[in-house]
Amino acid sequence: MTHHTTDSVLKDAVIQIGSGGSAGFIEVCIMHPMDIVKTRFQLQVKSTKSDPLYYTGVRDCMTKIYKTEGLPAYWKGILPPIIVETPKRAVKFFTFEQYKQFFLFGASAPTALTFSCAGFFAGVTEALLVNPFEVVKITLQSNRKHIRETPSTYTVTREIISKYGFGPSGLYRGLTATIMRNAVFNSFYFGFYHSVKGYIPPEQDPWLEFLYKFAIGFVSGTVGSCLNIPFDVAKSRIQGPQGNVQYKGALQTMHMIYSKEGFRALYKGLVPKVLRLGPGGAIMLVVYDYMHAFLMTKFKA
Repeated sequence: MTHHTTDSVLKDAVIQIGSGGSAGFIEVCIMHPMDIVKTRFQLQVKSTKSDPLYYTGVRDCMTKIYKTEGLPAYWKGILPPIIVETPKRAVKFFTFEQYKQFFLFGASAPTALTFSCAGFFAGVTEALLVNPFEVVKITLQSNRKHIRETPSTYTVTREIISKYGFGPSGLYRGLTATIMRNAVFNSFYFGFYHSVKGYIPPEQDPWLEFLYKFAIGFVSGTVGSCLNIPFDVAKSRIQGPQGNVQYKGALQTMHMIYSKEGFRALYKGLVPKVLRLGPGGAIMLVVYDYMHAFLMTKFKA
């Protein structure tokens, strides 16, 4: 009996990890260009308006990147997310399922609070795993040289480690901001998606079912992005190239941005972020749901 239960738990874990990994891989390949646009906006400060490479909007940014850096530049810094995204999303969905059991609070079925708490802590766990890759990614994305002159992922990683090490000045720079960004996002993302999905009656038409799930996932990703963007801006500033201004803690950075550049600066890169995480969030949840269902029939039947 114990062997059977252990076997079942292991199968569940493999299915959750496999589904989450597939969801992350597909989402990052499709949506990465929006991520680089978001990062460029977040690193841009008022004083650079005279710069010919100052970006005025998403289209302007994409055009300038294409003209000065080449088409593959839209995928600058994609290797760290590809390497980390599959295990990261696997960890995110897997830990969400585990935390969900923990936060049932004695109830027979999970509530909106269960989903939100589980999402929050899944975000914290995800941030601890992903932070070093984020530091490398932001360093690569901040480089405005043509793709042929851009250093490789390996070179950038080696340089960060040799100069700053693994600690809070090196690969774990901006950890608090990453934790808050991921925790706030996942708390709403999972909380909203699973709560609303539970109220919608099962749809016979598979196409309509897909559209419903995609729409809820889109809203989850979009609102989650609006809620966590100040932490995301702070994270980009802390992890990006430091000029005359030294950004350190998440709250200190947010305060500095607010006092020097105004409230709106805390929402820099919101449009590309929403364009990335609205559809990206939907893609991830839908791929996870369908992949999970497919693997369940394959391995649990």
